[in-house]
Parts: sequence; C-alpha cells; structure tokens
Amino acid sequence: MKKHTSQLTIIALAVALNIVLGNLALFLRLPIYLDTVGTILAATLLGPIAGILTGFSSALFTGVTTDLFSLYFAPVQLCVGFMAGILLHNKRTAWSLPLKVLLVTLPGTLIASLITVLLFGGITSSGSSMLVQVIHGLGLNQTLSVFLVQIGTDYLDKFLAISLVISAIRALPRYRQIVS
Repeated sequence: MKKHTSQLTIIALAVALNIVLGNLALFLRLPIYLDTVGTILAATLLGPIAGILTGFSSALFTGVTTDLFSLYFAPVQLCVGFMAGILLHNKRTAWSLPLKVLLVTLPGTLIASLITVLLFGGITSSGSSMLVQVIHGLGLNQTLSVFLVQIGTDYLDKFLAISLVISAIRALPRYRQIVS
C-alpha cells in the first residue's frame, strides 16, 4: 500500500510540475514549452506507464483550464512519457545524454509537427510560432518551417528537462527507497 501511495504522490507532483512550468512558459511566450519536465520525472523514476499517465493527466488538465491547445498535443505527452520511461528508467543504456535526448525528442517532434500543420496551419499558442512564421516568410514551405522550428525548440526543451530531472534525482541519493 505504501508503494502505491508513494507512486501516486510522485505522479501528482509531476502533473503539478508540468502545469506550473508549462503555464509559465506559455505566459512568458518562451520558445520552449517546459510542460514535460514532470512527465520525464515520473517516467524516469517509475517507468513508461507512469510517464504516460502523467503526460495525459497534464495535457487534459491544462487543456481544460488554461490552454486548449494542450488537449490536441496530448499524443506528444504520451510519446515523451513512453520514450523517457524506456530510455531513462533503466540506467543500463550506455548512450550519451545528447543521444537519449534526441531519441526522446524525435518521435514527439514528428507528432507535434503533424498536429501543428494539419490542425492549426502552423500557428499555436507557443512562442515558437513566431519563429515558424519568420522561417516561412523566408520562402520555406509551412510544413518544413514547422518541423525545423519544432525539432530545435523540442530538443532544447527536452535537453533542459532531462538535465533538470537527472540533476534532481542525483541530488536525492536515496530516491530508490521512495519508489520501491
């Protein structure tokens, strides 16, 4: 019983972290999103299922309360939660951090780019939409403009998120006792 309570507490904290940081980035119109830090935290500590649950809960809550676009991007949260859980939960992989970040980022970027172009014509509520319009104005087509901006901002966003999560976990040397 104590194990389940600890896990649910971590997931709830991770959802709150996603909501607060995601809304902060939205409010400040940052070209990064910060809405997956909690998803990556839950996935790293508890595995891919917890990452998926955290991501979906965050997207649903944020979409209903502050940013409707979050609902449409829920598949990205699910993908990030799954990939982070697979790549970061077990530390047996010897891959470098930049490669892990790329592997967490790329599937979600493909999904986000398709959603952005097909549903919203390249314009969303994030600060990166301004960059898309600048690149599109230089002569690239809309889909390529969205993908180029998305891969750059997503990689930076996930690199920052994963680095923060890893640093936080390393600061808690006995964290395995929390989730065991």
